[in-house]
Order: sequence, then structure tokens, then C-alpha cells
Amino acid sequence: MKILIVNTSERTGGAAIAANRLMNALRQEGAEVEMQTRQARWPFYWERMRIFMANGWSQRGLWQVDFANCGEDITRSQAFREAEVVHLHWVNQGFLSLRSLDRIFQSGKRIVWTMHDQWPYTGVCHYAEDCERFHTHCQHCPQLAHPGANDFSYKVFRQKEDIWHRADITFVGCSQWIAQEARRSRLTQGHRIVSIPNPIDHSIFRPIPKDEARAQFGLPQEQKIVLFSCQKVTDERKGMRYLEQAMQQLPDVRVVSVGRGGDFQLHDEQSMAAMYAAADVFVTPSLQDNLPNTIVEAMSCGTPCVGFRVGGIPEMIHHLEDGYVARYRDADDLALGIRYALDHPTLSEAAIRYARETYNEHRVAQLYLQEYLRAPKAFKAPKAPKAFKPQIP
Repeated sequence: MKILIVNTSERTGGAAIAANRLMNALRQEGAEVEMQTRQARWPFYWERMRIFMANGWSQRGLWQVDFANCGEDITRSQAFREAEVVHLHWVNQGFLSLRSLDRIFQSGKRIVWTMHDQWPYTGVCHYAEDCERFHTHCQHCPQLAHPGANDFSYKVFRQKEDIWHRADITFVGCSQWIAQEARRSRLTQGHRIVSIPNPIDHSIFRPIPKDEARAQFGLPQEQKIVLFSCQKVTDERKGMRYLEQAMQQLPDVRVVSVGRGGDFQLHDEQSMAAMYAAADVFVTPSLQDNLPNTIVEAMSCGTPCVGFRVGGIPEMIHHLEDGYVARYRDADDLALGIRYALDHPTLSEAAIRYARETYNEHRVAQLYLQEYLRAPKAFKAPKAPKAFKPQIP
């Protein structure tokens, strides 16, 4: 079976990391897999400009939404023509337009789409946050500042509705949370929705002696260390300010941050695995998230995790068993969670055991191979149930 994995970036971002790990896992099972990524940059710049213009020249929401008004036609590539299965991952920021997706859906290929955020079943936003309109019509999008931009949200939703309902797509949620949310959307009606976690290479992310790991980075051997890691430390969605507030209650504990703007910038998985092993606790105070790779990586290295009760995080961290799930946006409870994890070293073994069982490469690859075989070969035209007709105020 020839499989084409499609993702905007080859290496940058959580979706790219997950897509590469899945590709390697599938190859270990004997599957023939290639990856196709964005080749042209001009659609990216034009889409950002279009969002900027539509939003009344405000930068609000500039990176939280995608209009998919322009992109590449990958159906012309040899890899696409030869593929039996087209497996979409994160395809935004000028990579695939709605027209591009329509061509893919009508190609007669088996289509599987892993949802790394909510964009596949909303109008334009990657995370709906507290909005409850995303599943019916996406009018008056709270992510956008200008009233005219809200018209784009509704227009894109209706365009997606037309395209999606003429296709036959298997949607895969990395977490049960995102799969459940997808089932609420008008856009996914008539399509199969399942939940399959991301795989991880346990030969890289594994426990190593803490003293060796700390020596590698020049970290103190005796002090308690809390690790925070994300692509951009100053990203408000990652919740660094809540961690800072929590750490005011833990003066004896040191925070080490990894990412752009942090204490370290690490660019290979081996170094990142050693950093996880060097820490006593990994904290992810993210305010919006699906299935963070960082939690799986930390647990695989034997480092218990603390995070807020949001998105797929409560599925990954089992409260008081292998980590601590704090109340949402509650810095005091986050501090209690960090102290609990520091005081209960037995959480480490439970974290390793859970990560190895759940995010096993062989297991995840087999689940995807089953979905590839189950996906229909040609598109059809499912219709949305009457109950999901949008109620426009």
C-alpha cells in the first residue's frame, strides 16, 4: 500500500513531528510511505495579507485563523498520482486551499485526515476556545476583530460544508477530546471519526540517569528542577504567565525553559530527551491544546507531568497516578500540582508504563493501517442531517 503523508512543514511544529514519527512507524510495518510538504511561499504571504486586510488592518487573530483562499495543487505530483492513500495532517498557512482540498477529495483516493487542531471542522479558527458557534455556522468569530472578517468565517464555513459533504473522509483525532468536538460539527456529519494517538520512538525518549543528564547541560545536581518547553516561550497560548505565578510559591525550585526565548534552544530529539531526564517535573500550563507531544516525550523519559484540565491533556495525565491535572487557569492549583509531583517520585514509573503502552509505534501504526484499508476508494456525496441546518440569527 502506497501512502502519501501531507503536512505543511517537514520538521517545524508539533504536527510535523507527529507526521514524521508516524511515517517512520508505518515504514517499520512494511508500508511504502512518502511525505509531501509546502513548496511555494507566496500563498503563505498572500493569505496572511488577506487576513490582515479583512480584519481591518488589525493583527488580532492573524495567527489564530486560516482562510485557505490560496495554495498548491498537489494532485499533479507523481507522489500523489501513485498514492493509494492520501493522509492529510496540518495543511494550513498557504499550503492547501479549499480548492486544493476539493481536488484531493474528488481524486478517488482513500482520504484520512489527522486533526492536530480544530480547523478541519470550524470556519477559520484553529481553536474555538469558548465559542459555541463553530459546530453550526461560525458566524461572528471571536478570534477576529473586524465585523467584515466575520463574514469570511461564515463564508469559509459554508464553502467547507459544500466541499466536505461531497467527499468521504476519515477524520482522526489525536485525542478523544478533539474527536468528540469534531462529532459536534456540521462539517463532519456523514464522515467516520476515530481517535488514534501519536506514536513516539521509545528508543530515543527513554529514562537515563539524572546526574548524567544534568551534567550534559551544566544544571545543578541537588536542586529541584521544573521544565517548561514550547516552540515559542512567549506564546500566550502556552500559559507561561501561570507558571511564573505558580513558581512564586515554590522559591526552592528552579524553572528551566526550552524554546525560542527560553534558557535553551535544542534542535535534536536526543538532546531534548536528555533535558526531560534532567528535570524532576515537566509542566505544560497550555491554555489550548490537543495532544501535546511534549507530555508524551516527558513521560517516556520518566518525568511526571503537570498541566491544566483543557483539551486532550486530562487524557494523557492521570491525576495523582502519573502526574497532576490542575484546575484550568488556576496558578495556585498548578503550584500544588508541581509540589505533589516533586514529593511523589513513584509517579515516574507509572508515567513510563503508560507512555510505552499507549503511544507504542507498532500499535499506532497498526491502527492507522486498519483505517487506511477501511477508508472508501472513491468520493461520494453524503448529506448533512436536517438537524444540523445552521440557525442564522
